[in-house]
Amino acid sequence: MKRLPIISLDEAARLVKSGDTLLVGGFGMTGNPVHLVHALAETETRDLTFVGNNVGEAGLSGGRLLRNGQLRKAIGSFFTSNREAVAAAQSGTLEVQLIPQGTLAEALRAGGAGIGGFYTPTAAGTVIASDADTRVLNGREMVFVPAIRGDVAFIRAWRADRAGNLQYRLTEQNFNRAMATAADLVIAEVEEIVEVGELDPEHVHTPGLYVDYLVQAHLTLEDLGSSADVKGGAKRTDETRMHMARRALRELHPGDVVNLGIGIPTLVADLITPEHGVNLHTENGMLGVGPAPEDGGAMHYPVNAGKIPVTALPGASYFDSAESFGMIRGGHVDVAVMGGLQVDEAGNLANWAVPGKPLLGVGGAMDLASGARKLIVTMTHTDPDGTPKIVSTCSLPLTSRGNVSMVITDKAVFEFPDGRLTLTELMPGATLDEIRASTGAQFAEQLTPRQNS
Repeated sequence: MKRLPIISLDEAARLVKSGDTLLVGGFGMTGNPVHLVHALAETETRDLTFVGNNVGEAGLSGGRLLRNGQLRKAIGSFFTSNREAVAAAQSGTLEVQLIPQGTLAEALRAGGAGIGGFYTPTAAGTVIASDADTRVLNGREMVFVPAIRGDVAFIRAWRADRAGNLQYRLTEQNFNRAMATAADLVIAEVEEIVEVGELDPEHVHTPGLYVDYLVQAHLTLEDLGSSADVKGGAKRTDETRMHMARRALRELHPGDVVNLGIGIPTLVADLITPEHGVNLHTENGMLGVGPAPEDGGAMHYPVNAGKIPVTALPGASYFDSAESFGMIRGGHVDVAVMGGLQVDEAGNLANWAVPGKPLLGVGGAMDLASGARKLIVTMTHTDPDGTPKIVSTCSLPLTSRGNVSMVITDKAVFEFPDGRLTLTELMPGATLDEIRASTGAQFAEQLTPRQNS
């Protein structure tokens, strides 16, 4: 069996040529080939097209390359963590292509599988779809997405053998597995290299035929930055928000596979107990998410999509981002709970972009909004200035069209029986007159006699 060369970081960096398309694995602070990227930042290589989940994350992915002016174009789901990425995009010095997280993962998988592209319901009817070819397939509007391939892929794995077989750790598969298949030259940065035969075949996640070179590099907390030791961060847990979280929890049933977004939905996770029988899914590659650990950060535990360390419940499983979003698009996630900026009478959701402000990132919201069987939106009833967030027609860029099942605000619960926006419940302390005055949409009323009085 062929033994792959083990090369230095400098040798690996010199394999990337100016003008190349570079695929870089990682999600947040996990599974990042940071040493390879940093070595490339020390070279004179320029005009790169960078493909990764988070393009501007300082120190972790494209941050240093961006600051050095080495990037010509960036394709990714997030540009949030580095002001320079946003500034470069606004000035035109960096060409930016925002792509939903699941679409990015599938485009890479298609590129590695020799498929020219695919149709997806994700982003249909939104500005992300732009002028893409759109068709109605099986009764759903679908957007065509070309496959993505790279000249070089930088990926990170936990262990490798000398044949190039790779094993990933916890939630570190993310984009690494698909990227390993989708580039002409694949360089794997790994924590440990063992001899052929020391990795059990059933523990190999990426077969060695995809990998060209190995680089051994030990990852430390300092390499990843302080975010890798995040314990969970402070949460706003005022009683109003907890009322909303408890109301959302009532919609979850034993056996449900549930994906919870950031913000108010994260409070729902804190309320879930084993007795609820809910199976939490996180789009970066985990099913069976447990509570936050009592100590330790992302160096020791899996992380959720909010980059927060979590524990794994008995029966949990790990997988890569392409499989994770396949679960979502395939209708295998029962409920998604996410925040919103606007919801309108037609069940359209806007929650990712505000005109006049930098496009921070689209993430996995479009995939979840169109793929989950039931979409619950939790948000305040109005903006701080009193502007209604439930409106006749969304004025903000859409996340999805017609997929909202329920809206839970601090004042009321709305549902869409027969496709019509309908007030079904008042939240504690709210009055019907108050709801009518603060809602910017026409709605029907199906309150209980007690609440309607």
